[in-house]
Amino acid sequence: MKKVTLTIAALVFMTYIVSAQTDYSERLSIGLKAGINYSNVYNSEGEEFDTDPKFGFVAGGFLSIPIGKFLGVQPEVLFSQKGFKATGKFLTNTYTFTRTTSFIDIPILIQLKPSEYVTILAGPQYSYLVNRKDEFGNISQKEYFKNENVRKNLFCFLGGFDINYDHFVFGARVGWDITKNNGDGTSTTPRYKNVWYQATVGLRF
Repeated sequence: MKKVTLTIAALVFMTYIVSAQTDYSERLSIGLKAGINYSNVYNSEGEEFDTDPKFGFVAGGFLSIPIGKFLGVQPEVLFSQKGFKATGKFLTNTYTFTRTTSFIDIPILIQLKPSEYVTILAGPQYSYLVNRKDEFGNISQKEYFKNENVRKNLFCFLGGFDINYDHFVFGARVGWDITKNNGDGTSTTPRYKNVWYQATVGLRF
């Protein structure tokens, strides 16, 4: 009987230790994550600009700062590819066009934690445009921006949620630009804003 009691006590203690180690809701934690963006653009001025979405890569790190059990702040730094696809005609020839824009994204997200397994996030994001790659069929051109007409500093908004399981974090977000891409309004680039859906897998410590 004593052995059974000791075994049960040991199991209860081990369960408590494991649960204490894996509950991150009130712990400061740092993590890495990577995944994909499914992005497109839209024109907030109502002008016709038809495009198709494209996939891009996203990766970076995050910091989870608890403010009590149910609230927190989560700043992140990400390398994030966005852009779009389109088709057009030159004379009688149809061509495909793909634009890939690479950003350094810095979101500052408010965490709402209804449980240790689910985190709801929303907040503003600052994005810095690093470069742009345009592909016309098989012809590729990459630009590092010096053109004043292209806005390199963008402000955005994000919303989504994380599913937390032990050290793993599975994230889903949607984001869109608040500022449009052209700087002084005279750029020959069509006026648009980015919108993207994001799915990531992360590891927290």
